[in-house]
Amino acid sequence: MPGQDAAGPEPGRPSAAMRLAAVVAMAALVAAAVLLLIGIALHLAAVVLAFISLLVGVTGAWYAVSRRGVVRVIAVIVVVASVAALGTGLFFADISIWRVILIAALGGVSVLAARYALKRTRRQLRAETAHLVRVGRAAHPVLIMNPKSGGGKVERFHLDQECQQRGIEPIVLRPGDDLLQLAEDAIARGADVVGMAGGDGSQALVASVAARHDIPHVCVPAGTRNHFALDLGLDRSDVVGALDAFTDGVERRIDLATVNGRTFVNNASLGLYAEIVQSPDYRDAKVKTAASILPDLLGPNAAPLDLRYTGPDGQAHPTAQLILVSNDPYELDYPGGQGTRARIDQGVLGIVAVMIADADDARKFAALEAAGQVRRFPGWAEWSAPRFEVGSGAPVQIGLDGEALTMDPPLVFVSRPGAVRVRLPRHARQLSPAARTVHVLSGSTIAELGRVAAGQPDTG
Repeated sequence: MPGQDAAGPEPGRPSAAMRLAAVVAMAALVAAAVLLLIGIALHLAAVVLAFISLLVGVTGAWYAVSRRGVVRVIAVIVVVASVAALGTGLFFADISIWRVILIAALGGVSVLAARYALKRTRRQLRAETAHLVRVGRAAHPVLIMNPKSGGGKVERFHLDQECQQRGIEPIVLRPGDDLLQLAEDAIARGADVVGMAGGDGSQALVASVAARHDIPHVCVPAGTRNHFALDLGLDRSDVVGALDAFTDGVERRIDLATVNGRTFVNNASLGLYAEIVQSPDYRDAKVKTAASILPDLLGPNAAPLDLRYTGPDGQAHPTAQLILVSNDPYELDYPGGQGTRARIDQGVLGIVAVMIADADDARKFAALEAAGQVRRFPGWAEWSAPRFEVGSGAPVQIGLDGEALTMDPPLVFVSRPGAVRVRLPRHARQLSPAARTVHVLSGSTIAELGRVAAGQPDTG
């Protein structure tokens, strides 16, 4: 009926503009793929040389990190030679700069159109955060600051003075202080909002106290990486601007997670990485330390790591080379990059277990990771659950929000849905990069674009 058309699309169904954007996204992606395939066909021999060199290099790298002595030396020589061969292949491929530019432009068009079709533009996502509760100035705001975090960001940004100007009580963490007790004491004195200026490990401790007393927590990104702040949608470079959450902000509830009762806001890692960072020499000589330890963990005589767990299918597993447990699932299409979470309020743990047994597995893993299809790796298992347990016959090394710890088994991970109230500045994005990103090469995204183009309603 004409009246219905004038009123807009049926609720739940994509608009005409969104359907057109979905078609454009898929068409641009196909055009970019065709151009790429034409370039490969024109210089097939050189491309094959580059591809084989890459696989040989990955194999050599596996032996370089998992062996010692003569085998390692030979493996390093093979890696160097494969890099040279890769460069030769790319050189003789005679890559056309104009074709590269056109492929990149088409890829950009595809991503932009897909973002609009799948409601990932900034304006569309802003509408999704309209439900956040606006809050006014806190009556007794407190900010605890770690002066050593982030190479001295507290002093560099004059957070002490900035707090005093805004009527926020500043508390500076001193050597020997108990961070949990400082937060408890602040609340006992009447603090109605408590914040932390520091790294993710400190954020987790203060957030756990805020959750216990059901008062809001403020994250001030004064640490080195601040992944928690990134997933909250904060601008990590605007340290002082985060203080606005105390005076003019919005509030939401997010999840926390615990392992054996200890709170974490990001993730816990078990396996190779956790074993390496436990070494006292790791901070001063990361590469040297890894080179000395990895053969004992990956070599032919290495004993499997004693990490027992039950997979998503209910099957018991005796080991894994990597286990990652996160406070809500991460986007991990490219594990080598910086994963982020689209949401921190789903009430589940994100769990990943990976087993790379030999050089052949390493080749497969590297190829799939480069293609953004790492979930297709046979040794990859990923699922969500409210609870997860890891058993072992000895104390387990664990990296928890970037801190190296040792815990007694079993390690029991539990999600705490909506455990803590967080305050964010009104000017913050309030959405993580994962919430704003689309992976146009993933099968699920292409299927979703097809649904939108066909005008079908969202059943999710």
